[in-house]
Amino acid sequence: MRFHTRKWVKPEDLNANGTLFGGKVLAWIDEEAALYSIIQLESKKVVTKYISEINFMSTAVEGDIVEIGMEVTKFGHTSISLNCEVRNKMTHESIVTVDNIIMVNLDAKGNPTPHGKTKIEYVKDRLAKKDKEALENA
Repeated sequence: MRFHTRKWVKPEDLNANGTLFGGKVLAWIDEEAALYSIIQLESKKVVTKYISEINFMSTAVEGDIVEIGMEVTKFGHTSISLNCEVRNKMTHESIVTVDNIIMVNLDAKGNPTPHGKTKIEYVKDRLAKKDKEALENA
């Protein structure tokens, strides 16, 4: 699993118990899943269709740094399936795991549309490929 995003737990992220509010971490997960999917599918119109059971394993407190990891488990025809782990950056202790998040690619009218992707691609590789093609066509 690759961890792409770090968050600093601040006072506004806490619940009445003084620990990381579950709703806040879920918002972070949803946002990271959207960003990850947008980059993988090369599409700005990607929405959350499904989030499976969420397992809160430990907590975080003010001042902790947490990191969010995403991993592709499947490319569907119009969707991408991910799993997620949120962990403490310093201790690597799992805070939350989500086994299945399904994101769907949409067309301009908001309908599911094929994305044509079948494997993970990294932006640096796409850029290198475009540079190589530009040199060959020059």
